[in-house]
Amino acid sequence: MTPKFHLLLFVFSHLAVLLSASPSTTEETPETDELSRDAWATLGNPSLLVSLAVFYNNTGLCQIEDSSADASGGTRSSILAQEGGRPADSTRTSKRDEDSDSSLDLRPTPAPTGNPQAGTTVHIASEHDFALLLPGRHGELISDAEADGVALCTPGSGDSACTGSRMQDGFIAAAAVAHADDGSWIQVTGCLDVSKSHLDPSDEGGQFDVRFPNGAQCTFGGYAASFIEQVEPGTSRFCLRCCASANDQVHCNSHRDREGCVNAIPGTYDFPEVGVSCN
Repeated sequence: MTPKFHLLLFVFSHLAVLLSASPSTTEETPETDELSRDAWATLGNPSLLVSLAVFYNNTGLCQIEDSSADASGGTRSSILAQEGGRPADSTRTSKRDEDSDSSLDLRPTPAPTGNPQAGTTVHIASEHDFALLLPGRHGELISDAEADGVALCTPGSGDSACTGSRMQDGFIAAAAVAHADDGSWIQVTGCLDVSKSHLDPSDEGGQFDVRFPNGAQCTFGGYAASFIEQVEPGTSRFCLRCCASANDQVHCNSHRDREGCVNAIPGTYDFPEVGVSCN
């Protein structure tokens, strides 16, 4: 039956109750006459009818179309289901729904740029032996150094590619290395002491990957294998993850370049044993 038929049935059924409860011309005792008047006053109360109508709708006995403004500013049009008056399945998809249901962006990384070279090669051997891509000029922002970033090794690194400049002592305040059990990636995360560098301490940071700078690579996977590095001087944080294969957007997702280390490369950013934290 249609919603209008249900609603009419509801109204007429209650009118019948009202009529049956109304004062009649037949002889009644004072007690029954008073009861009849009370019943009429109660059942004829408009607020009660409204409450009954709301109850009738909420129990799902009546199907009423719901057309109301959606939280995203759109218009929602659905049919209230039979179960408790809840909205039935709808094809509506708001921006909020899209954001909550969005999955990892797995679009392929653009091809590497330039030829591999030692000056833009990073590596991870241990928490004391690794290299990061950093700005080559004093005060240069990370985001501006994507074209001319250079690889700097930790002071104690013995990697053969560390032929250029090295990080200043104390620049790496604390670091931790982790790797996947299946060998698909290795990473180093940690905190920086920006005062022991030429970085701008107010810089919010940026990302390096196989696209920038030219010839960038990580020795773990080799040239063209996925890697991502983020440096955030403003939060004294850094992270580098190298993957074993190219276009590994599951483990080395290059599209999370604005999300920061904690989200893009979850890892260790608290080191209570040495009193350092950048989480």
